[in-house]
Amino acid sequence: MSDTDYAGQDRRRGGPDRRDPDHVTKVLIVDDHALFRVGIANILGREPDFEIVGEAEDSRSAMDRALETSPDVVLMDLSLAPPGGIETTQRIKRELPSTAIVVLAVSEDEDALFDAIKAGAAAFLLKDIGPDDLVTVMRRVVAGEYLINDKVFSKPAVASRVLKEFRELAVYGQDAAPIFAPLSPREVEILDNIAQGMTNKQVAYALSISEQTVKNHMSSILRKLSVNDRTQAVVYAMRQGWIRMPED
Repeated sequence: MSDTDYAGQDRRRGGPDRRDPDHVTKVLIVDDHALFRVGIANILGREPDFEIVGEAEDSRSAMDRALETSPDVVLMDLSLAPPGGIETTQRIKRELPSTAIVVLAVSEDEDALFDAIKAGAAAFLLKDIGPDDLVTVMRRVVAGEYLINDKVFSKPAVASRVLKEFRELAVYGQDAAPIFAPLSPREVEILDNIAQGMTNKQVAYALSISEQTVKNHMSSILRKLSVNDRTQAVVYAMRQGWIRMPED
């Protein structure tokens, strides 16, 4: 999936505007290239719902600026000098769990994608993303979406690694008591297919239903399980034994 896929069908400037008109999103830009930081700041600075509250060129200054400004979103360069963008993402998420982190990479490396979702990133973008698509992604992340999941589940090998890792880490705790599956047979079937690496479109084709129906079922699943995204839903369902582990 390309970065422009995030923008969907809406090609208006900046994509769909989902912001609260009274809320300004505070953004911290982390990149070791000053020119790139200036470019991002100029793009977001044109939008009235974004405020650049800081810039950082390395991991240490990123942590300092994050703690000082409590940003809503951090744009994080994955290729920072050691300890690097992934570890810096982990540190910021530990200190500021409500801060969304959008990681920026020069290539769609599967290991980097795997590490990014483990670190808690909300989106994984390539640095050649267009300005309008960047604004769209930022607004969707602010609205609470985890766009990185669509990237992960479009790559079965990565999805399998992520799901196994999260299960081994016992995300929901080993003491969590098994509960009766609140999902309908169709919802379990959909979640099972998603766990195997299928996109919503592929699930729709496999089950001979519309893609919108798949999306409606996913919304119901997230609501019933009280989770925020597809990754959490799949992990929870696997831990309860409702769906099978994806095959390598």
